[in-house]
Amino acid sequence: MRHLTKALALMCLWLSPAAAQDLPSLTFPVECSLGETCFLQQFVDRDPGPGARDYTCGPQSYDGHTGTDIRTADLAAMARGVAVIAAADGVVRALRDGVPDAGTAAMAPGQGCGNGVVLTHPNGWETQYCHLMEGSIPVTVGMQVAAGDRLGLIGYSGRTEFPHLEFLLRRDGQIVDPFAPSALASCGDDTGALWSQALDHTGGGILSAGFSPTIPEFGAIKAGSAGTDTLATRADALVLWGYVHSARVGDVLALRITDATGQEVHSAEVTLDRTQAELFRAIGRRTPAGGWPPGRYTGDLRLIRGG
Repeated sequence: MRHLTKALALMCLWLSPAAAQDLPSLTFPVECSLGETCFLQQFVDRDPGPGARDYTCGPQSYDGHTGTDIRTADLAAMARGVAVIAAADGVVRALRDGVPDAGTAAMAPGQGCGNGVVLTHPNGWETQYCHLMEGSIPVTVGMQVAAGDRLGLIGYSGRTEFPHLEFLLRRDGQIVDPFAPSALASCGDDTGALWSQALDHTGGGILSAGFSPTIPEFGAIKAGSAGTDTLATRADALVLWGYVHSARVGDVLALRITDATGQEVHSAEVTLDRTQAELFRAIGRRTPAGGWPPGRYTGDLRLIRGG
């Protein structure tokens, strides 16, 4: 099992009225609360050239990307177990397990999908589920599965920089974007989405946030170990950080800390100067000489776009 080549990813698929009659109605392939415990990170690339754009003509893709990336906030959230399920009734055509959950750095040649499952469906349709957690796949080749049956857990295996499921949909070997099953060289028309329920494309958001006594390392934030529920009143500083996905040039990340009485301790608005798949920003203040008054402190974070 492998990722499709870029050349295949850029082929155009035109759906005739006859072909459209057997389009599947897809169950969302992750058991999660979208925007809270899972997030839409990237979509199929709809740009036929060297650039990238998603089905809304936005930047949530990268050159040659052939699937839909559904992520957890961090590695700690992944470790709690987020189920990947079959998007439609089908038969297991192929699977792979045994790839460690260590991302791109530990990927062997030919293992870009990591641990994964391929299902065949009637009328030439096929779904593929990549980057599953090692040892989490309960199905076997040739098994009949129903929509909603568990195929594994979101993992960090194969060619990936963050824990997620990459969901791929194909018809007769050609990639189809489930959010907009029109020609892959076009964008801006989201009519005819193949999901059984409408999915909210927020275009980005806050993955996680927390307090810490210093500005945390990005690796700790991505691991899910940067935040704390309790700080000493004489800690070095009071820092609020926010971890964001799919930020765009001109977005504003507003951060604000208030103390137990509701008084503002510190606030800032940071205008982002790059479009990035993921980033973090932090604000804070050094601890005053007498320490912080004890009590419940609150952090407020907002990702603002277009006002």
